[in-house]
Amino acid sequence: MKVHNFSKLFLLDKIIYCCYLNIQVFDEQGKDVTPRPLYRPEPNASLHKQSKILSTQDFSGATGSDFLSSLSTHQTSGINASLVGPFSRTYGSSSISKSTISTTESMADEIVEPGSRRDTAISLSDVQVRRDEIREQLTKEDIDRRVDIYLTETETIWLLDMPTVMVSVESEDAEKLQERNKIYIELCKNKAGNDCFVERMMQTLNGAPKNKEMQCDKILMEDKGMMATSWDLYDSFNALETTLTSSITERSSRPTSVSSSKSNVTKDRERTTIASSSIIDLESVILARIHEEEEDHSEAILKSEKFQQDLFFMERVLMENVFQPKLAAYRQLPVLIEPVLTSVAAEDEAETEDVEAEAEEEEGEEEEILPPSLERLWSYTCEWSDGHNVSSMAWNKLNPDLLAVGYGQFGFKEQKKGLACCWSLKNPMWPERIYQCDHGVTALDFSLANPNLLAVGMYNGTVAVYNVQTHNTTAVLDSSESFDKHIGPVWQVKWIEQDRGTTGDDKGEILISVSADGRITKWLIRKGLGCTDLMKLKRTASERKKLTGEKKSEALISRQAPGMCFDFHPRDTNIYLAGTEEGHIHKCSCSYNEQFLETYRAHKGPVYKIAWNPFSTDMFLSCSADWSIILWRQDSVRPILTFSSTTNVVHDIMWSPKSAFVFAAVNEGQVEIWDLSVSTLDPLIVTFPNPGVKFTTVLFARNTDCILIGDSNGTVSVYELRNMIASDSNKV
Repeated sequence: MKVHNFSKLFLLDKIIYCCYLNIQVFDEQGKDVTPRPLYRPEPNASLHKQSKILSTQDFSGATGSDFLSSLSTHQTSGINASLVGPFSRTYGSSSISKSTISTTESMADEIVEPGSRRDTAISLSDVQVRRDEIREQLTKEDIDRRVDIYLTETETIWLLDMPTVMVSVESEDAEKLQERNKIYIELCKNKAGNDCFVERMMQTLNGAPKNKEMQCDKILMEDKGMMATSWDLYDSFNALETTLTSSITERSSRPTSVSSSKSNVTKDRERTTIASSSIIDLESVILARIHEEEEDHSEAILKSEKFQQDLFFMERVLMENVFQPKLAAYRQLPVLIEPVLTSVAAEDEAETEDVEAEAEEEEGEEEEILPPSLERLWSYTCEWSDGHNVSSMAWNKLNPDLLAVGYGQFGFKEQKKGLACCWSLKNPMWPERIYQCDHGVTALDFSLANPNLLAVGMYNGTVAVYNVQTHNTTAVLDSSESFDKHIGPVWQVKWIEQDRGTTGDDKGEILISVSADGRITKWLIRKGLGCTDLMKLKRTASERKKLTGEKKSEALISRQAPGMCFDFHPRDTNIYLAGTEEGHIHKCSCSYNEQFLETYRAHKGPVYKIAWNPFSTDMFLSCSADWSIILWRQDSVRPILTFSSTTNVVHDIMWSPKSAFVFAAVNEGQVEIWDLSVSTLDPLIVTFPNPGVKFTTVLFARNTDCILIGDSNGTVSVYELRNMIASDSNKV
């Protein structure tokens, strides 16, 4: 084993011995099995670089104290007392200035500079023996000696550098960049329609995307809520004025020292007076400003959408509280009674009275059964509908609480502007939507596929479609610009679902209208309202034989018979009935538009309404201006029953949605509720209007035992059917 000692390197506060040993390992046979080093340094790396000031050879055998003493002697010998200056600091009998300390540090840096450290690097193969570190015994003077340590920042390492695309306006290049931007904007404007530029297509290659996963700490989310009232906002807004007021008060309340007590009291009074007057002036200014701001914001608040929505909901809440007993009776729910604070004795007496009253009512019911009747709940009316004639009513197919009402006159000489309103059960006092029309509204109906669409027919022949989902009062579509529009009053419109495929599963909705021009028209919503004629109602010759000597009838003015009403079969939507002004009812098919399948002749006047029975689908009713209501069977041209209980024109009829035997009829003088299972001669219930008012339309509620009746004064009254005995059979 060979051992080689190298030179030693001394520092200011430590002595580091670097021993480099060359170790060789031999096996039993004498072969060299020394492990090879993992790292081989360069051949010149082991050469030691001499220090610029002190050589390591000069101190090869010296200790750390000798080195420090020699270094101190070297530093002190070159320092003059005159060079110490005012920044010197005395330690005992010696003094060291800042220049001396810096000189010491520079020499230490030269001794242990990084280059010399790299020169002394050796390989692992040169190390043989590790010697224990010999620590120097520091004296008291060494411990008290001052040592300065300087911390320096390392060089900044840039990981990402994105140059900005924004330049400050105050920079030197701002003017040049603004000129370039103006030139570019002018260039872009001149490109359009300029022959100097040609459009050319280019292909952009998009690199394949890569999905990379990264790990991060769990993201913790926390929800916090707080409430700020209007007074909190008010206090925050007026914090500045409050601070100003408090500062003025503090200044006015500060005491001052005066030689004379009389003058002190006088000055305090003057300051108090000035401060109080300034505070009063400031408060008046603040109150005036607050009042002006409230006036400015009050109008904006009243017109804001959020405020209007809050008023809308509040109005509904109030209406439901006011009409709660009526609405409960309409929906057949118990009436809510507000609790009243009473004593225990009073509660016991009230319970006893209630039990006795219930017992008396049960006895009275056993003795006498009350007859069926109509009880009025409320009415839909407003200042817009006052004086208009209720011409038609229709329920929304999706929302059973939404009712559409059309207002328009029936006579030609009585025509004026019409109205269409949408009423809701949640607010019986004011309509949800109001649509003003230039002509009288004669018919309307809600769509089934799109419940927000409302079709409206008018007296001048226009068919319009409104969107009730929005607040826009203009029609979405109308037939005023259509080439094949009606030229007479539209007496009825209805949305019908028809099969479009062979299987019957594919159904489409179309709009059907009938007019006084003798046409039954199908409307399709595409780019606009397009129409085709399902049937042209032709006049039919009378079957009555002419008597001898009777004059010939006058020539016909038109070959078309004015259509008054229609109704599609509840199961087969390809079959429908059409009533005409001449009193005939024609059975038609959508597959044939040239001839009728059957004609029912019994009425002597215009047929105003036809209604299929929803339960017994072979039966239908018709009403006419000849004061009669006729019950028909579709396979027979002869009437089954004729109801003539009045001498007034019957305007409207409707079957009950809950019974196959009950229907309602409206004539000018009364409303009649018929129950065929009870009597076929007299109506079950009769109700008369107010003096000077005529009934015009009738409509059953869909889910409750209520009926709606419209009159000539623009009022729609809601009545509850009471004590009606339901029949078990659904066949007439």
